[in-house]
Amino acid sequence: MRTLTLAILLATVAAAADPFTIESNVVYGMYSGAALLLDVYKPTQPNGYGIIYVSGSGWTTPLAYNAPALKSNGQSQLYAKALASGGYTVFAVNHRSLPRFRYPAPVEDVQRAVRFIRHNAKIYGIRADRIGASGGSSGGHLVSLLGTLDGKGNPTDLDPVERESAKVQCVVARAAPVNFLTGTNGQFLLGMARPLPEAKDTLEYRTHIEASPISHVTPDDPPFLLMHGDKDEAVNISQSEEMEAKLKAAGIPVKFLRIAGAAHGPTFPGATNPPDYLGEMVRWFNLHLIRK
Repeated sequence: MRTLTLAILLATVAAAADPFTIESNVVYGMYSGAALLLDVYKPTQPNGYGIIYVSGSGWTTPLAYNAPALKSNGQSQLYAKALASGGYTVFAVNHRSLPRFRYPAPVEDVQRAVRFIRHNAKIYGIRADRIGASGGSSGGHLVSLLGTLDGKGNPTDLDPVERESAKVQCVVARAAPVNFLTGTNGQFLLGMARPLPEAKDTLEYRTHIEASPISHVTPDDPPFLLMHGDKDEAVNISQSEEMEAKLKAAGIPVKFLRIAGAAHGPTFPGATNPPDYLGEMVRWFNLHLIRK
């Protein structure tokens, strides 16, 4: 009897530790017979708003059949749990990746995910007109494009999901590559070398511009929270500095969380006095996504 009571108590404590449930492997689209999947973090006390989360991976996933899913890796769990604990319904996604799939495949997939979420907003109990996006590193690049690209749906598409907008209304981007002409080398993602500065009338130059979130910033873009370590050797902090300046010039609300001593990674390794970056993320969405 004591053993049974203890088991029930432990199960109750474990359930109380996570104020949400997870619906795994929701199919948000198909590509050549392969399912595109996402996990839904459903808070026990939802606030009626949804956020798509895109994990960083260098736009790459392993080729093994038993490779861990991008949507359920440690980074996705860390950030999605923080958001779900704050009342947000979180959609952590897989997307097509290197080495099999190059640009624009991952961009198309995350846009499809937003359209799917928006189309099914009533099912998930969230507002269709107010969807946020968060991601780090390559995921930060993708969510930055969700904020800056026009994202208009095709009103005549036979698939009603594709008629929806893929534009999000608030963004949190950690250590995001935003300018392939000045920052992270996008050769493998884009399938072409970085062009010379004078080679502007080339496919290479146009593709680098097209794939860079900073190229698409306009005054109608959503608020951005940028987070970046100043010792990041994978994505230089100058990328977030450029993005901050471009957003400010366009009149977009932006906050730049510069983290001293931090290298590249979801937990800002090496930070000398790490801030509450998860709390900052939740507070940004509370301030800029929620509307009456």
